[in-house]
Amino acid sequence: MAATTQEMSKSEIARHQANAIVKLVMYIVVYVVVAAVVQLLITRFIPSVKSYQVYINVLLALAFGYLIVSAFADVIYWAMRFRYDHPTARAMRNVFLLIGIGALIASIAGAIGGGVAGVAVGGFLGIVIGFSVQQVLGQAVAGLFLLLARPFKISDHVNLLGEDGIVNDVAILFTEVIKSDGTKVLIPNNSIIGNKIYLLPKQQPQEQK
Repeated sequence: MAATTQEMSKSEIARHQANAIVKLVMYIVVYVVVAAVVQLLITRFIPSVKSYQVYINVLLALAFGYLIVSAFADVIYWAMRFRYDHPTARAMRNVFLLIGIGALIASIAGAIGGGVAGVAVGGFLGIVIGFSVQQVLGQAVAGLFLLLARPFKISDHVNLLGEDGIVNDVAILFTEVIKSDGTKVLIPNNSIIGNKIYLLPKQQPQEQK
């Protein structure tokens, strides 16, 4: 996504959002058309590969599914840009992308199993994926809350979990604090949520004698 870190006008953001929506619709339409053509070719013209139809459908679903999920995340990003800056919108996009990819994998696994077994496999895989990304997703959601609530911002002098320093960056997973001796501390965002945040007076530069 070009020029995401620069200040953009409402009309530019609206144009990018419209392009993202068009891309999302295009991916969906192309996927439906391609899946229908493949189905027709297999059933009428190439019946010899019918036993591999499930695997072909899975490959199509994976390829187009990722494109569709990514395009949807882009639509969320540009919708957020109307009210929030690039880091906040990017954080929201990443959260939706993670959730979308997990749901895509779980649904494809369920479709492969078919019937009750497919539902069970999809549900089990969804639980496994949920536990696997729980820590990362928790940090991502916490980072999103920090970006939206803005209890502190870049260059603020803070004390977070006993770490005293200047906020250098608030990313999706970590908040970076630079201490007085130059040490960089990366604090997990989910550790910050629910704990006390101290906003300290800004450090005054020492006058040269």
